[in-house]
Amino acid sequence: MEPHTGASAAQHPGAPAEPHPGDPAEPRPGDPAEPDPAALDIGPEARQPAATSSEGPTDLRLVAPALAAWGAAALALDAPVLPLVLVTAGALTLAGLVLSRALRRRTGTLVAVAAVLLCAVAGAVSAALQGADLRRGPVPRLADQYARATVELEVTEDPHLARQRVRGAQRMPTVVVFAAEVRRVTAPGGAATLTRTPVLVVVPQRDRQDGRGPRGAEGADSEQGGPAGQSRGGGRGTAVADSWRALLPSTRVRVEARFAPPLPPTDRAAALLRVAADAPPPQRIGGPTPLQRLAGSLRAGLRDASEDLRPDARALLPGLVVGDTSRVTPELDDAFRATDLTHLLAVSGSNLTIVLALLIGPPHLAVRAERRGIAPRLGLSLRTTAVIGGAVALAFVVVCRPDPSVLRAAACGLITLLAIGSGRRRTLLPALAAAVLLLVLYDPWLARSYGFLLSVLATGALLTLAPRWSTALQRRRVPPRLAEVIAAAAAAQAVCAPVVVVLAARVGLVAVPCNLLAEVAVAPATVLGFAALAAAPVLPPLATALAWCAGWPTGWIATVARTGAELPGAEFGWPGGWSGGLLLAVAITVLVPIARMVLRRRELCVVCALLLVVLVVRPAPLSRLVTGWPPPGWRLAVCDVGQGDGLVLATGPGSALVVDTGPDPRAMNRCLQELDVRRIPLLVLTHFHADHVDGLPGALRGRSVGAVETTTREDPPDQAAFVRKTAAAHGVPMVRAVPGERRRTGPVTWEVLWPPAPTTVTAPTTGTTTAAPMASPVSMALTAPSAPSSALGAPSTSGEPPPPPGSPLPPPSPPAGQTADKTAGEAAVPATGFMPEGPNNASVALLVRTAGLTVLLLGDLEPPAQQELFAAHPNLRGIDVLKVAHHGSAYQDPAFMGALAPRLALISCGAGNPYGHPALSTLAALRIQGARVLRTDTDGAIAVTGSGTTGLAGVTSNGRRRYPVHRRTVPSRGRRGRTGVRDGIRRPTGSGRRRRARVCTSA
Repeated sequence: MEPHTGASAAQHPGAPAEPHPGDPAEPRPGDPAEPDPAALDIGPEARQPAATSSEGPTDLRLVAPALAAWGAAALALDAPVLPLVLVTAGALTLAGLVLSRALRRRTGTLVAVAAVLLCAVAGAVSAALQGADLRRGPVPRLADQYARATVELEVTEDPHLARQRVRGAQRMPTVVVFAAEVRRVTAPGGAATLTRTPVLVVVPQRDRQDGRGPRGAEGADSEQGGPAGQSRGGGRGTAVADSWRALLPSTRVRVEARFAPPLPPTDRAAALLRVAADAPPPQRIGGPTPLQRLAGSLRAGLRDASEDLRPDARALLPGLVVGDTSRVTPELDDAFRATDLTHLLAVSGSNLTIVLALLIGPPHLAVRAERRGIAPRLGLSLRTTAVIGGAVALAFVVVCRPDPSVLRAAACGLITLLAIGSGRRRTLLPALAAAVLLLVLYDPWLARSYGFLLSVLATGALLTLAPRWSTALQRRRVPPRLAEVIAAAAAAQAVCAPVVVVLAARVGLVAVPCNLLAEVAVAPATVLGFAALAAAPVLPPLATALAWCAGWPTGWIATVARTGAELPGAEFGWPGGWSGGLLLAVAITVLVPIARMVLRRRELCVVCALLLVVLVVRPAPLSRLVTGWPPPGWRLAVCDVGQGDGLVLATGPGSALVVDTGPDPRAMNRCLQELDVRRIPLLVLTHFHADHVDGLPGALRGRSVGAVETTTREDPPDQAAFVRKTAAAHGVPMVRAVPGERRRTGPVTWEVLWPPAPTTVTAPTTGTTTAAPMASPVSMALTAPSAPSSALGAPSTSGEPPPPPGSPLPPPSPPAGQTADKTAGEAAVPATGFMPEGPNNASVALLVRTAGLTVLLLGDLEPPAQQELFAAHPNLRGIDVLKVAHHGSAYQDPAFMGALAPRLALISCGAGNPYGHPALSTLAALRIQGARVLRTDTDGAIAVTGSGTTGLAGVTSNGRRRYPVHRRTVPSRGRRGRTGVRDGIRRPTGSGRRRRARVCTSA
């Protein structure tokens, strides 16, 4: 995370502009949010057509007042005072006139209009008062001045770790984020002011050397300790961060912090408080309330009970039961988002439904003589049952925290229980409308919450659309239970998808089937999880046993999410923003009648189902035939991974050499899926910057990888540790690249040109030459630096046939005239030598030959390293394809670029990156030399096709355009002894002394 400088205070998901995975019920623009297909305190029986029809006409009297209050509150939160007062006064006057006339004429329509106006006025007044709280007191003034002060805070939510993001080459520091209220401000002059203003607190975490901090490497959650995912060890910085994370809501602390304006300014926090990284632990001046202390102990007990489960179950069980996502890794969180299963971690109405169903049975039988559940068996009356149910709902809010979906579910439940206690039949839609009205008046900020909007929409779909769709499916001989589940998931997805598009600019194709597959495990996991939660304080062994039982259905849910997310067609892009949401809503409205007609013809249903399966699975041959990507015979591909590098060199069917993995695991995995890469003989990471290594989990996911080869400089150390941890979690060995080593797999050969190896030393016992090895589970023959080869990039001359693609790598061949005589059992001798300055200049540089083409991959080498590389290999000229160093930045050595004279230059960079890559000077220099320049920020993914004999071409994924690269003839000097540069080697030219020399540059 980047420190707040006043221009970008919310670069982390916990900041006002961006949600954190631990708070999926509060999505914000730019981050995906998922629907809740089981969002209300109703069971499947409440969705049955019979029950719906028996209720008579739907009662919609409260719907309009609730919507009026909702809209007025959303508009009034930051509206100017004078216009708001005038509009409110006018609406109040109009409501009085309408109401008086309605009483005289006894007209129900006029009463309804008056109710709408009065609710709108109430919503506007409540929102205006709460919005004014943000602008009152000293906090907004201190935020505008970026002042530092001592404050007393009351914590209002559980502190959590914000998800780390990659910014440029670096991974942002880990920060602890939580909401709080400022109760007392002491200015530097000593003046103290009492106030009650909501703020967002950001606490940077330091002294981490464990790769990704407490959230760990993706898929490596088992290596983390502590009930909330804290890492073992880590020094004073870790202890300070853990002391912040241990705070419970209602705890009061004193701390010195710097104020800053919130981003966006319309958020519910009046300021952003940033605590210094070297600040001491928070000074507690008041403990949590007994209720919050009890809730915290219950949550901690559930974490302890699930400590020994498998990693996915260990991470998910607390999230499914009480919304505690502190252990959920970024990889698992991405899988839940891709499959629209995040509502399971939001602790919505489905959780309360299951708990209340144990007490009162199916809601539609709650007031009948045949009511079920525990209450009638214990002889409890309706009123006693309602009181106990209300206490359970309130405890549910306290333990699960008052997120929007939790508040909505609890409000609906309390209204339903009130109806049960009074002995009246109730309708669920009025209960939902009443809950929305009360919650918006109580907390007007919910009117702008996307999580609250999605929760209400999903619930409304379950109450209105799902019963009708279920009836239609049952008429077509679909089993009743299956019809209810399908209708519920489809209805929730249909109404929530446009909102999801507004936030995430994507449409998921696997949401409905994944929700259907996961639903069978939700109830068992929730019931067993709540049982473990209740048993943890009194019988920890029983809680552990119950958590172990709950781990099986929880693991199934995680498997569904991971499997669905890995499908190539799990989601596709869609225009974002409200225009994209409106477009999708229109499309769904058109598709629903078409779906009705399709359901009448069984053969059409089968065809549509098969078409959907093909769209989701996207078999590589069929996808290539339809989309034209990747082009046939591709040799090299540059993945569109954003601001980073991710290159793939084809080594055979389903096999490829991968160089760097970019910053995003999902983007890298998607690229390899499109290229149909299932085996990776060697994965090279040129250096340890985050924009080159953070996508490693995506490259390793579900693929056979021979080894990971890295540079000799482990800098930055935390990202090098992340690479080691991720490789170890997948059982992949690691080796170091040594200049002069040559490898071959399939038609591809490559040689490591850079960085220089550490100086070799002589072992005192044997006198043999040894290179400084990397701690690695495999033994590789490492060679000392070699003299410049006269045939750079030539295939290995060992005479042995190349190994089959995807097979284990053979040891690298030593340079000509040298041997690697390290004997078995010999102790490694540490060595030191020249090391390039900075991680960029320690990038691994590779010279690759494939199909008669020479490809030079320079990583992020800067001019000093480029000059030394050229000095070590002066014959490195006339390259066919060049991966331009450092994303095409302006830091290039002109002499080196001129000598390379590439025919095709490839630049991997992200659209709209803050560094201005690629630089205009670099683009101009390449084009002056005649190079064809392709770049991922404007062209998308790039594929190189052709060979040394058939010609060279670049194909882009954006528009599927093909750019042929032609040879250009350049006359050489003199008539005799003419030379040219071809395939990276300076050699005599001419056949029968009649051909002109050809230099491999484009026209």
